[in-house]
Amino acid sequence: MKNNKILIYAGTTEGRKLASYLVRRGMQVHVCVATAYGASLLPEEGNITVSHERMDCERMKEFIAAYRPDYVVDATHPYAKEVTKNVKEACEKQSVSYLRLVRKEEQLQGEICVEDVDAAVRYLENTSGNILVTTGSKELEAYTKIPDYKERVYARVLSLKQVVEKCEELGFAGRHLICMQGPFSTELNLAMLREYDIDYLVTKESGVAGGFQQKWEAAREAGVQLVVIGRPEKETGYSYGEICKFLKKEFNLNDKWNISLVGIGTGAAKVFTEEAKEAIQHADLLIGAGRMLRAAAQEGQPVYEEYLPEKIIGYMKEHPEYEQVTVALSGDPGFYSGAKKLMELITKEPQMEGGIIPGISSVSYFAAKLGVSWEDASLISVHGRKENLISAIREHQKVFALVSGTQEICDILKKMDDYGYGDLRVCTGTELSYPTERIREGTARSLQEDPGENLAVLYIENPVGGTNPVTPGISDEVFIRREVPMTKEEVRTISLSKLRICSDSVIYDVGAGTGSVSVEAALLAKHGQVYAIERKSEAIELIRENQKKMHAENLTVIEGTAPEDLKELPAPDGVFIGGSGGHLKEILELVEKKNPKARVVINAISLETLQEAMEWVKNGNVMDEEVLQISVNKSRKIGSYHMMMGQNPIYIISFQLNGKEETK
Repeated sequence: MKNNKILIYAGTTEGRKLASYLVRRGMQVHVCVATAYGASLLPEEGNITVSHERMDCERMKEFIAAYRPDYVVDATHPYAKEVTKNVKEACEKQSVSYLRLVRKEEQLQGEICVEDVDAAVRYLENTSGNILVTTGSKELEAYTKIPDYKERVYARVLSLKQVVEKCEELGFAGRHLICMQGPFSTELNLAMLREYDIDYLVTKESGVAGGFQQKWEAAREAGVQLVVIGRPEKETGYSYGEICKFLKKEFNLNDKWNISLVGIGTGAAKVFTEEAKEAIQHADLLIGAGRMLRAAAQEGQPVYEEYLPEKIIGYMKEHPEYEQVTVALSGDPGFYSGAKKLMELITKEPQMEGGIIPGISSVSYFAAKLGVSWEDASLISVHGRKENLISAIREHQKVFALVSGTQEICDILKKMDDYGYGDLRVCTGTELSYPTERIREGTARSLQEDPGENLAVLYIENPVGGTNPVTPGISDEVFIRREVPMTKEEVRTISLSKLRICSDSVIYDVGAGTGSVSVEAALLAKHGQVYAIERKSEAIELIRENQKKMHAENLTVIEGTAPEDLKELPAPDGVFIGGSGGHLKEILELVEKKNPKARVVINAISLETLQEAMEWVKNGNVMDEEVLQISVNKSRKIGSYHMMMGQNPIYIISFQLNGKEETK
């Protein structure tokens, strides 16, 4: 029967992390360290007990027998050969399972690699220039064999009294004795190499957690020769992640993750908030797209390059050893970000807790650079999304749009020109916050020649945006008409009101004529889509002209007949039938099949069309049916007089289909 107790001999960061990982899952953990300082580094958590004394094999056997752990984990330093030997022997004598926690060995390139300290000294004896030794105080005496060592050698050691006294006895004092406690960043290592004019840096290959990477990077940056004392022997055992998984399975431990979704702004470190920096710095694992990781990852920090929410959740479940997880997201997580979907998935996982840390969005950064306010602007993203940008420009004096690249911005500028917005002021922002930041100003037409690369934000100014009436009823004179029939303003206004269009509706206009109904429906359904179906080629051209004149981007013109050319269209929310070509029944049958709850409005001039429509209403499954007859008389100026002129009376038949939707 298991005691749910683990004994850890810890001399590494991984050992301390493992202790914390286990106690947070209810395990009892005792940690043995060699010094009081080592004990002070351990987390102060409920079930951790600590002892700090140097043990020989006999003392280890006694301690193991008294504590009765299920497993003994050897998490000592890779170079503590004697300790590892004693732990193994003590476990064998007491018949307790032994687990070795090993560090990942670094790939060495371009360094002087030697077997041991003596070999390092022999190499350095034949060199000139200053030497920084970072291998600790225990083996420092060997470096006294180097000629002029008191002038050449600088020793970096722990700031402990007994260590300092020993170093001074060996002749290391003053500037040549650097007493500091790590961890040491690349920047700090680099500053030391330059301060002491170092030519050779001596280190052991102690893995990521031992700061090897930071020393290697600093030496490379400073042009210093790295002398690496390789591991005495190739070890086998468990990595930190592997040992967490093993013990999780052995003791049926519950996983726990604390996940921070962090907005890193436009990307440069200078725009990170302090809260974001702290979350990144303290993360066991940093997740994000490649650009996010390059901007945010700390030296030696475990990373996972991914942006898809499902894959992020899956990876965390496979790696219980990473408890504090930070997901780096561009801009602000609340503004067109993957944070929404990811947070939804996190809330469904009982063992995961998530929080959001805001960042500086590229829009707010760009607005500040331009000196414009953005509280009254339309904020949209066309980066991997389909948006009605022309509608946003039509209805707002300011528009900020997130875009993805050169081709996309070229397409947008060309479309603006096609829809009559070629002279509007446009500003582009590239590589915002980076040294290569570029902000350009011009018009939609002029910037097509050189839109720039890696475009991030587009700003568009329309002085007359939002000044059009919000009520339906565009004047007939505004439309280009020629000799094509058109649904007149008053009839069109009533018909559209009966259609009950929502902002995201999908609408069919069957027999579109000049497109007056299609265009006005598109302006009402600004987040939806309107399909204008017309069989006459001269009318098709008119619809497209009116579409561009009225800036109705979300209108698709189809040259064809109904019902044949309706079959491949998405299901409609509403259908306006101004001309059926004698196929009213077939059209309504197809609409009902596509959406049994669609709203239908029919305009009829002839009694025969009215009769056909009423037959459908009488025999079909409909509700909320209504028939109006409208006769409009409009004044016309003749000389100095105004005469009333009558238009053809129109029947407006409206109803809601009331069929059952098909179940999949």
